Amino acid sequence: MQHSEKPLQIDIVSDVVCPWCAIGYSQLAEALKQTNTPFEIHWHPFELNPNTPAKGRNYREHIMEKYGNTAEDVQENRDRMTAAGAEVGFNFQFTDDFHTYNTFNTHQLLHWADQQGRMHDLKQALFIAHFIDNLNVGDSTVLADVAASIGLDRNEALTVIEDQRFAEDIRQSVQHSKQQGIQSVPSVIFNGRHLVSGAQGVENYKNILKQLADMPD
Repeated sequence: MQHSEKPLQIDIVSDVVCPWCAIGYSQLAEALKQTNTPFEIHWHPFELNPNTPAKGRNYREHIMEKYGNTAEDVQENRDRMTAAGAEVGFNFQFTDDFHTYNTFNTHQLLHWADQQGRMHDLKQALFIAHFIDNLNVGDSTVLADVAASIGLDRNEALTVIEDQRFAEDIRQSVQHSKQQGIQSVPSVIFNGRHLVSGAQGVENYKNILKQLADMPD
């Protein structure tokens, strides 16, 4: 497969507490690797549950209330996500006490990391912190620790959250995605034109990448 020298532009609208976002990205990353596709990724914020309190909510109770699911439904879905994640090397550690959290500050910290060219690294570290280490990614000290773990300045990270300096940027970005018709995540936009929603699986992503590579610029 011939590729142009220009890297594929990939915009991903997602939330750190969205399990299918972690799965979908892992699937896409594997497809990019297998097809040897040059790419640039840009992450964009989406608030899955903007009304979640600071201390978070039990994930099972939250899903049952939000979608009207039974506890068995939640467990089946959790098993499906765990299996899908494992296939691409993302090993969810769901527990009975697994929580979902408010991510408004998370997105502000990612915006800050983007100014230092580290947004992608922080996003991956936050997926791990939430889904594997079961940490409260709505807590400012946890967020600062995760930022520090990838080499960013911990004190500056705390200050960013305390002074809410990027709050308006996040609100505008979230609103922009909604105006583009994005209502669910993950939503992946290739080259600013081709929108793909949901976790597609490695093979489907490979087919999409091949189709894009064959398109004239």
